[in-house]
Amino acid sequence: MNSVQKLTAEKLLKIKAIKLQPSNPFTWASGWKSPIYCDNRKLMSYPAIRNFIKVEFARIVLEKYPQTDAIAGVATGAIAPGVLVADLLDLPFVYIRSTPKDHGLENLIEGDLKPKQKVIVIEDLVSTGGSSLKAVEAIRRDGSDVLGMLAVFTYGFPHALRSMLEARVELTTLCNYDAILDEALQTDYIDESELKTLQDWRHNPENWGQTVKKVKK
Repeated sequence: MNSVQKLTAEKLLKIKAIKLQPSNPFTWASGWKSPIYCDNRKLMSYPAIRNFIKVEFARIVLEKYPQTDAIAGVATGAIAPGVLVADLLDLPFVYIRSTPKDHGLENLIEGDLKPKQKVIVIEDLVSTGGSSLKAVEAIRRDGSDVLGMLAVFTYGFPHALRSMLEARVELTTLCNYDAILDEALQTDYIDESELKTLQDWRHNPENWGQTVKKVKK
């Protein structure tokens, strides 16, 4: 775990943007049972933390992708951090809807993205990678080139990483699941027995909930 991952993990846990509940799992919209829940929209309510995210994203863009022409945020969670990064780097910003508008121009990409521009996609969270890659496809269909994707956090599901590789998308994240578990263990947020549960979930998230039994009081 590098210093940026550790700092990001510390901040996400501190403001409860990420919650760990191995003994009382959450239910995701997909129906999956999960011992972790991530809501990175909370980051925008904390000036020091949102500035940290903005600066780290901008640093990565300058170091890895100096040829960037525009920043694209994936709606809705990555619109705010994407705008902050674009503003700091003095670059154009667009955002990608999950579905086209059902009225007016029926846009999928909001903003003025020019053909052949080199774009960095900003995400708040990468889980299965589906919505993230749909945004990439939309940009490519529009005639622009995606240089890479930056995200605050990823669960690191193997199938999501494979999908990114197959789509030729380089993903860079400020934090990941392993870094969160390391920080949570070091700060006594979780203990060793809970760590095993959390590790097991990541290996088989679709079916993990079938083995979880809640104790009725």
